[in-house]
Amino acid sequence: MASILIADDEPRISGFVEKGLRAAGFATRVAATGPEALQALTDEFDLMVLDVNLPGFDGFHVLEQLRGSGSRLPVIMLTARVELQDTIAGLDGGADDYLGKPFFFDELLARIRVRLRSDDAGASSDPTHGDLRLDVRTRRAHLGDQIVELSAREFALAEELVRHAGQVLSREQLLSRVWGYDFDPGSNVVDVYVGYLRQKLGAERIETLRGVGYRLTTPSPR
Repeated sequence: MASILIADDEPRISGFVEKGLRAAGFATRVAATGPEALQALTDEFDLMVLDVNLPGFDGFHVLEQLRGSGSRLPVIMLTARVELQDTIAGLDGGADDYLGKPFFFDELLARIRVRLRSDDAGASSDPTHGDLRLDVRTRRAHLGDQIVELSAREFALAEELVRHAGQVLSREQLLSRVWGYDFDPGSNVVDVYVGYLRQKLGAERIETLRGVGYRLTTPSPR
């Protein structure tokens, strides 16, 4: 599952974007200042949504430091500064896209997906395991010739399991990657959604290691 850093100092905006991205199946993290954004970038992300007007130092400086380090992380600038010179400065400074506020979330989401597909063009974009294939473009699962409809969260959980097939993933790992960093660790949401996937993909496909976590396995042939 792709993870996205949201660098914006307006809680109303960052909260709105974060909620929408999580609902779409992404992991997210928010940084409210320029220094926080650069510190957060010591961790791995797949894309950054970057505001220009950040406290500490602005988004242009964050972008300059990021590109100066050699990073090719996709960056979409999301800002109220939409004057032509600002747009040119952002794109010339290494931003992959520039979107003005106010904005439609669906447009931001579409631009994010385009950038992630472009960045992943050389990688295997559709994870597979046995007869199970996940289509990251349509967000559907394929069991042989059968198409299985999944919700955004079911798909994100399935993607984590398939990309780490054979590995044991703890509930804490799945909570962090699928539901986000600040989700209640005492929640049973992982168990609930594993149940949903078992109903749709086959109960024998996901193994429970009691007290440890879950593992995707290859079902025995019938």
